[in-house]
This record gives sequence, structure tokens and C-alpha cells, in this order.
Amino acid sequence: MKSGTEQFGAFIRKHREDKEIGLREMAKKIGVSPTYLSKVERDEFSPPAEDRVRKIAELLDLDVDELLAMAGRVSSDLSEIIRDKPRAVADLLRTTRGMSADELARLTKAAKKRSGR
Repeated sequence: MKSGTEQFGAFIRKHREDKEIGLREMAKKIGVSPTYLSKVERDEFSPPAEDRVRKIAELLDLDVDELLAMAGRVSSDLSEIIRDKPRAVADLLRTTRGMSADELARLTKAAKKRSGR
């Protein structure tokens, strides 16, 4: 999704322009002023809050978790899971640190099967 050092703002601007969505239209759809969105896209302001990042992801057909990570945020449902079981989640994440995307996908599939999801 993100190439090297690409910033959040430049990334969303590129995708917005690729989708041919105007700055004012996008700002209106996510509930911010065009000036604010322009400054975010120029990386002069920090990325917006989770709810607005989610709207951006939806409008630009981007993965919400990846866009939240790029914005330096963690989805609120994940934060809740971490708060409920901090040690177990930390152990799990540290254990999976060196795994490839394919290995993680297999682990996820096995966990979903076991939990009935």
C-alpha cells in the first residue's frame, strides 16, 4: 500500500486525484473544511481522527486498517482487544513478528476456523 517514506497526506491526495474526486467534494464527504483537507494532504497537519480516516478509506476504496496504520492510528476495536488481554495480545504479536504475509494469513485462517468465524 505505502511505498517507502510516502506520507499519509501525499498518499491520499494521489488516490483522491486518481479517483477524480475534487478536494472540496472530498472534504464535504468526510466532514472537514477544504482548507483543513488541503493541509492534511500537504502533510502540514496530522492525519484526521479514526472516523474520518475510515470515511477516506471508504471513498478511495482503500483498506481501512492499512490507512489507519499509515495515519499512526489503531482501530478502536483493536485497542479494545488489546486492553482486554494485553499480555496475550502482546505475546501473540511478538511471536508473529518475523512471519511473512502468507504465514500470517495461514495463522489467521486457522484461528478463524478454531473460533468458528
